[in-house]
Amino acid sequence: MKNLDETLTMLKDLTDAKGIPGNEREAREVMKKYIAPFADEVATDGLGSLIAKKVGLDNGPKIMVAGHLDEVGFMVTQIDDKGFIRFQTVGGWWSQVMLAQRVTIVTKKGDVTGVIGSKPPHILSPEARKKPVDIKDMFVDIGASSKEEVLAWGVKPGDQIVPYFEFTVLNNEKMLLAKAWDNRIGCAIAIDVLKRLRNANHPNVVYGVGTVQEEVGLRGAKTSAHSIKPDIAFAVDVGVAGDTPGVSEKEAQGKMGDGPQIILYDASMVSHKGLRDLVTDTADELRIPYQFDSIAGGGTDSGAIHLTANGVPALSITIATRYIHSHAAMLHRDDYENAVKLIAEVIKRLDRETVEKITFD
Repeated sequence: MKNLDETLTMLKDLTDAKGIPGNEREAREVMKKYIAPFADEVATDGLGSLIAKKVGLDNGPKIMVAGHLDEVGFMVTQIDDKGFIRFQTVGGWWSQVMLAQRVTIVTKKGDVTGVIGSKPPHILSPEARKKPVDIKDMFVDIGASSKEEVLAWGVKPGDQIVPYFEFTVLNNEKMLLAKAWDNRIGCAIAIDVLKRLRNANHPNVVYGVGTVQEEVGLRGAKTSAHSIKPDIAFAVDVGVAGDTPGVSEKEAQGKMGDGPQIILYDASMVSHKGLRDLVTDTADELRIPYQFDSIAGGGTDSGAIHLTANGVPALSITIATRYIHSHAAMLHRDDYENAVKLIAEVIKRLDRETVEKITFD
């Protein structure tokens, strides 16, 4: 592996951490390690979301920057007599990216390595070979010969099964390949926004948040926003990159390296126009590249946060990413760094008067 600088080391630690919805402890501890030096206090809510608070001015507007800790994965549901493991997907999966992929089962006794298997194509009918394998027909093989052996190794129903992939810097060193970019990159942005603001003079209270259970319904966003009661919120997440063969601009217009994506609309929220205008005006002023996108069939934590209390102006800012919800996704380092810069600069421009103008004008 290439030598990793401070930022790449953090990104590796975050993406290597294992944490499907409801099992985010390991990822949370990594985020806590990196964000604590830049926060006045760090807390965890009852559902498990991490909330790091940095005060610029005690009574200033509360600004929430949230990325979700959880990644898509699987859960052990059954162990058959021959030692094969049946599982439930946790978060959205496309069956065609799952077969023959290495996974890690996290047990009380330690990690157990396995691979996702199915009936071999060599014994299928010609018609069956043309069809994708249903997830219900897949299993995890850990090399056991009996149910008793599986249990002896510590595997039991309810254990999380996590995709395995090692963080990799590609030959183009701006291109980064890893599991769990969705959404450890959002957690990294929250960390680095607080880091960038550590010596800045601004009249706000900034919260860097790692939410839990986003992939199964924005659940940690609800509880953490209820705790914070933010005046302004940013959800930072991955977006779809449409710059691969066969994808038209009508299907996906995001391009890696063209800057963070400003989400106009998704299935859970219409972006707040006043906040969106402030963000794009700031980017234009500082010549920070950005691109617009909309997500007709998905959403981010903004969808829950903006409905908190009597309503919160919110905006989703995403990083164009290839191959999300799979074992190996790819993004561009410049997009990440420009997202950090943009959000930090917007926060510097926020104060009570500006927030009220955004909210009520």
